[in-house]
Amino acid sequence: MLALHFWSWNSSIALTSVAASVVLVNTQPVVVALLSVVWLREQPTRRQWIGIAIAMLGALIVASPSFASAASDATVHPRAFLGNMLALGGALTAAIYFVAGRRLRASLDLWPYVGLVYGTCFIVLLVLAALAGAPLAPQPMRELTIFAALAAGPMLLGHTGLNWALKHSPAYVVNLTLLGEPLGATIIAALLPGIREVPSPATLVGGGVVLVGILLTARR
Repeated sequence: MLALHFWSWNSSIALTSVAASVVLVNTQPVVVALLSVVWLREQPTRRQWIGIAIAMLGALIVASPSFASAASDATVHPRAFLGNMLALGGALTAAIYFVAGRRLRASLDLWPYVGLVYGTCFIVLLVLAALAGAPLAPQPMRELTIFAALAAGPMLLGHTGLNWALKHSPAYVVNLTLLGEPLGATIIAALLPGIREVPSPATLVGGGVVLVGILLTARR
């Protein structure tokens, strides 16, 4: 599930806007909450459902300028529909990954768990790359440096931190914190020379709404 999440979401980035892709992939909190009820028997409280809804509303506010731009100018992202569907696929696979992790972390320590998960993810992605005929080597030093930074930051610290939290908090609480991502991703996309997607004031408003929803859901 983690490998399919990475494949589908990273594929979507090339086909639709960064904001749209990030927001759609982060519809996963609702799926995680529903799976938690059915599979884990962990029922969010009424306040937590409200917090999830508020956070997702904030994420939509962050991405609203991007959606409006894509609707008015289809030439910018002519394959946006496919990109959006891939992002939604990334949401579903990530939701299953988090709920499974919540159950498995009850009996597995952190490092054995992430070793098995990340190792399996690596092998599956190698198979997908081979099936797609995607060349993996050689890569320029600049790209290797970026890959190393992604592995050390978002993967080793980010994903491993989330997997640590799964043992101590419900999956829907851990997963909801990812909704802070649209705010950061939109700002980074505006700063990177190769992207330059300038955010609107909606980014600040939506980001604040997201944080309120996260705090409301996570508060004990």
